[in-house]
Amino acid sequence: MSTVETRHSIFPDWLRRALDGLYLVSGWMAGLFLIAIFLLMMALSAGRPLDIDVPAGDDFASWCMAASAFLGLAHTFRSGEMIRVGLLVERIKGPARRVIEVVALTIGTVALVYFAWFAFDMTKTSYQFNDLSQGVIAVPLWIPQLGFCGGLIVLAIAFVDELLHVIFGGSPRYEKPEPETAEEVIERAIQSGA
Repeated sequence: MSTVETRHSIFPDWLRRALDGLYLVSGWMAGLFLIAIFLLMMALSAGRPLDIDVPAGDDFASWCMAASAFLGLAHTFRSGEMIRVGLLVERIKGPARRVIEVVALTIGTVALVYFAWFAFDMTKTSYQFNDLSQGVIAVPLWIPQLGFCGGLIVLAIAFVDELLHVIFGGSPRYEKPEPETAEEVIERAIQSGA
């Protein structure tokens, strides 16, 4: 953790480490679901010529894809890899930029808390009513909904964390520093696909 981040941190060190650990674990879980998708797709592909059927393989692969996508969001956001449209924000400097960052983070936080709450409510309702999937294998729907719900909750926590950090004087941690060398500019252009 840099000295600038430490000076502006509003959370105790143990909480900062716990939050960063939560985002990292969420990212690792997204990666594990990607591996599960790979294994399922390989089993489905290799099973066809061998007349081996993977029951509900497509259902499980789609649930893993949703879990991977949503669980990876918080880690992607905190790593500065989430796609942002910064055409306006990047041109503004000084206090006006901080205001725009706070407004953008506030709107994002409100939207994410709203979506996370309703995802949690949907998952809880599926559990209470024992909703089952309609595929070949009847799976309680709350189980695959956990990845979607959990990913949104962790992303909402990341947005609240970042909003508080910026409000109390920190610079946004999701922004990468300006490239200092021509090689860094080229590397970022390659990574962005530009």
